[in-house]
Amino acid sequence: MASLTLPPAPPNPRQDAIDLQKAFKGFGCDSTTVINILTHRDSVQRGLIQQEYRAMYHEELSHRISSELNGNHKKAMLLWILDPAGRDATVLREALSVDTMDLRAATDIICSRTPSQLQIMKQTYYARFGTYLEHDIGHHTSGDHQKLLLAYVGIPRYEGPEVDPTIVTHDAKDLYKAGEKRLGTDEKTFIRVFTERSWAHLASVSSAYHYMYDRKLEKVIKSETSGNFEFALLAILRCAENPAKYFAKAEYFKKYKKPLAEAIHSETSGNYRTFLLSLVGPGH
Repeated sequence: MASLTLPPAPPNPRQDAIDLQKAFKGFGCDSTTVINILTHRDSVQRGLIQQEYRAMYHEELSHRISSELNGNHKKAMLLWILDPAGRDATVLREALSVDTMDLRAATDIICSRTPSQLQIMKQTYYARFGTYLEHDIGHHTSGDHQKLLLAYVGIPRYEGPEVDPTIVTHDAKDLYKAGEKRLGTDEKTFIRVFTERSWAHLASVSSAYHYMYDRKLEKVIKSETSGNFEFALLAILRCAENPAKYFAKAEYFKKYKKPLAEAIHSETSGNYRTFLLSLVGPGH
């Protein structure tokens, strides 16, 4: 979270664990203290706090949070204390479960992660849930959307900045032939290019396409594809072109003409609202 504000001095995870235990004890939970501590610690610090809490009180911090908090506040806090791969795996598992199916959320996570992040996420997914991510994707998705997601989590792509201009031009031509130039769409070509190429390469393909055919690749995707398949291709393209922008809170303001904090304030309430506003920080 880009706006996460940390204390000026390095926090002491042992003291944080003690302060959390104090907040949990007594009549009712001191949610303000819990929020103030955990929303101002980064992923590594939150991991250390959990180690200290486990060592001192012989209980998982997550179990205590489960018993002390409730509703959306509890759900959000339990996700927040996980490491990034654990959080992704947990959200994916829920998004790929029958009762809480959310294929857009699953697609968004998968298509906005680097190959190395996906590799760790897949290992975490199996370790936590005893099933392979690929199995759950195959079970709950279909068609070109399924083919793209399975290829995206399975193919090890290059993560560096270098690109080969010759291959870039070739891919731009292939996408043109697979879409605008023909009647109907050759989805296989889109899947191949978007799942086998690095983000740097895809960003170059997008620029080359615009230069060669005077049309943005994003508009081509919107006109040639639809549904979850379109959503997945657009997520990959947008991350390739500007990954920081894809996650930026400023984009929320640009799209909805109001600050993210204002939306949180109007759409949520209570401790859940306090928690989210603490993460977003001032001025968002």
